[in-house]
Amino acid sequence: MLPLWIALQFLSSLPIRLPGMPQPEQLGRSLLCYPLVGLLFGVMLWGLNLALAGAPLLLHAVLLLTVWVLLSGALHLDGLADSADAWLGGFGDRERTLTIMKDPRSGPIAVVTLVLVLLLKFAALLALIEQQQGVVLLIVPMLGRAALLGLFLTTPYVRAGGLGQALADHLPRRAGWWVLGASMLGSLLIAEVEAVVALVVAFGMFVWLRQVMMRRLGGTTGDTAGALLELLEMAVLVGLALV
Repeated sequence: MLPLWIALQFLSSLPIRLPGMPQPEQLGRSLLCYPLVGLLFGVMLWGLNLALAGAPLLLHAVLLLTVWVLLSGALHLDGLADSADAWLGGFGDRERTLTIMKDPRSGPIAVVTLVLVLLLKFAALLALIEQQQGVVLLIVPMLGRAALLGLFLTTPYVRAGGLGQALADHLPRRAGWWVLGASMLGSLLIAEVEAVVALVVAFGMFVWLRQVMMRRLGGTTGDTAGALLELLEMAVLVGLALV
């Protein structure tokens, strides 16, 4: 259970308190629980969607998106903002890009990126509510966090030291692939046809964003992992709203 509590404490704003500092091995194993945390988020959002039935559509979509952001404490949006600033300001240089990502300040590119991503998520949620496709709320957060597991399984972590390095070094890789496969199968069992669309879009975004990271950085960081999650969730929601 400890790896699950570690994952919940790191990925969510839920009031989780650990008894002490986890061992590196437990940190690595916590990655295996990321899709489960995503599924928990999905169940909460799905339940809220049912509770909001009959509410004005715009308010319905805004409340869903607000709770979605609050559940993660905007952790991944912060990574997206840092990555957006770094990608433009880095001018293609690896070290400059990594340095800018450490800067806690957000520039205009970060702000514009966050606004556009949240606006696209809101519009897609509004369309899915109108189409009565609330079941997809169960799988999108799960696929987003499964993508983090997939990223650590396939991509070098380029910042020495820190939590991300411990996650990468102690991830049980064989078990990780099994969890990733179970996450994809679970999404198909939950949402069937919609899950096929979601998986195709998620895979395409994952491959593209990983290639972008590898070309610029030679791997991933915590910030680029957060950016991948946000962009992948946004793309899946938009893709599902369009089919």
